[in-house]
Amino acid sequence: MAACRRCGGTLEATYRFCPWCAASQRQKLVEFFRPHPRDAGLALRVSRYLGEEPQVRFSVWDDGVAQAAVSLTEEEAVRLTRFLEVRQPSARRAAARLEDGMRRLRALI
Repeated sequence: MAACRRCGGTLEATYRFCPWCAASQRQKLVEFFRPHPRDAGLALRVSRYLGEEPQVRFSVWDDGVAQAAVSLTEEEAVRLTRFLEVRQPSARRAAARLEDGMRRLRALI
């Protein structure tokens, strides 16, 4: 048995709300993300659980029903953030790099 964080009443560990005072037993942030057009009808829900066992949980939703879910540790969530921050080079910069590479190659020949 667990204890309510607000009133101290006993409750099952699986309860999301205290049956005695209605206090939420989980602290989390939730955001839904729209899919790419080719995945129309689906959605990505990301939940960030705070508190004693922090985690970031991703779930794929189809027509209002979660089809799959996976949780990441805080460390993996930070790594994912860094991965998502990498931006695609602009076409202009990519063309300039290609031109520079070609110029260096011609200089070697």
